[in-house]
Amino acid sequence: MFKAIIFDVDGTLSETEEIHREAFNHAFEAQGLAWRWDRVVYRELLKTTGGKERIRRFIGEHEPDRLQDRDLDHFIRDLHATKTKAYMQMVGNGDAELRPGIRRVIEQAIDNGIRLAIATTTSLPNVEALLQSAYGNAGIKMFEVLSCGDSVPKKKPAPDIFLLALKQLGLASNDCVAIEDSRNGLLSSTGAGIPTVVTPSVYTDDQNFDAAALVIDTVSFASLEAVYELAKRKSATKSA
Repeated sequence: MFKAIIFDVDGTLSETEEIHREAFNHAFEAQGLAWRWDRVVYRELLKTTGGKERIRRFIGEHEPDRLQDRDLDHFIRDLHATKTKAYMQMVGNGDAELRPGIRRVIEQAIDNGIRLAIATTTSLPNVEALLQSAYGNAGIKMFEVLSCGDSVPKKKPAPDIFLLALKQLGLASNDCVAIEDSRNGLLSSTGAGIPTVVTPSVYTDDQNFDAAALVIDTVSFASLEAVYELAKRKSATKSA
């Protein structure tokens, strides 16, 4: 039996990317910007991990002269902070629900003594808001490790955030399974050597998941067990 499950958050625990998109647009309006990200634009921007990184990419593609502004970093941080406040308010109002199967997986993991961790590029306040919305005050205590946001030098698809989660858990990659929804997340988790189940989200259903151990619409505890056992057998075969 595996010892821990490492979850991505946005698109994996919950279909929150649409809430993020709306929060970005709220921030743009609040800051007097004429920008608006529709679903087509946002699907493309999601190929860049990290909210501040998406803003910078958008500026580079649509208002490149801004890249020369001396206060650009401050502008992006301030804009992203406004967006985060809007996101947390929407989640706090109940706009986010856990994806099908996730609540049951978490319950079964706890029942079986499986440790829970998070490895995400989203910020810690966003994670806390979602867990509070889903589980109340107990939510944050259910996850032993929360590896979030800017806690590593390189964001997904680099493996850094999953390597940090493994270090904090004190476990080897083959003791865990990961759940992701995007190609960048998959490359990050498999880059850290973790067998990974992908549950494509509404914004990632067109991406390449060839490196996944399993691609499934709704994750289950049984599917995680199957992936872990398959990975263990493959490892034993290579060692033989």
